[in-house]
Amino acid sequence: MLATLTHLATLPALLPTWLSPEHILNSLGDWALWGGAAIIFAECGLLIGFFLPGDSLLFTVGMLITSDVISQPLWLACLVLTVAAIAGNIVGYQIGRTAGPAIFNKPDSRLFKHEYAEKTTAFFDKYGARAIILARFVPIVRTFITVMAGVGKMDRRRYFLYSGIGGVLWATGVTLLGAGLGRFSFVHNNLEPMIILIVALSVIPMVVEYKRERRRTRLAAAESGSNQ
Repeated sequence: MLATLTHLATLPALLPTWLSPEHILNSLGDWALWGGAAIIFAECGLLIGFFLPGDSLLFTVGMLITSDVISQPLWLACLVLTVAAIAGNIVGYQIGRTAGPAIFNKPDSRLFKHEYAEKTTAFFDKYGARAIILARFVPIVRTFITVMAGVGKMDRRRYFLYSGIGGVLWATGVTLLGAGLGRFSFVHNNLEPMIILIVALSVIPMVVEYKRERRRTRLAAAESGSNQ
């Protein structure tokens, strides 16, 4: 589990140069913030956006603002990126809720099976809000889980509420982190290793929750055995 999540976390930072956040943002020039918001939207809600940079792009936006490469103020960048992240999740949820039944009801579908939707529903029933918030910090996972939440028909209001909470913590939090660390020349001189480190650290909340759940499961099993 830990090895898989770590691989997923570092994968975006190891993509080709043309997909690196710094290259993308510098190429967009005055439209860097808005282009970055579009990427965050796609990465959070559209299945085709799973390969796009998320954590690393937010971090780089914050860093470039402190370097005056991006002219918009930090508060505006946090607002725009957070709205993009939440809007992406809403669209992804609606895609899953609308297109999910048609996809999963196909008996000859090799990629999508109805049992996946059932397992997703059970997953959300078990983890609830934690799944939505924690998934925000895991690359690739955050792209697919939002669509699966729609497929599993998670309560819409509940999903939107916790997706919003996760969006603020993730988009605003990582952008502010980039702005704070971007003031140090060491970060500028070692940007790629820093991005890999930041993205890898985003896995920690999910790993902690996974270990807690395993511990709870073992304790429940032990108590059940002692009562027999």
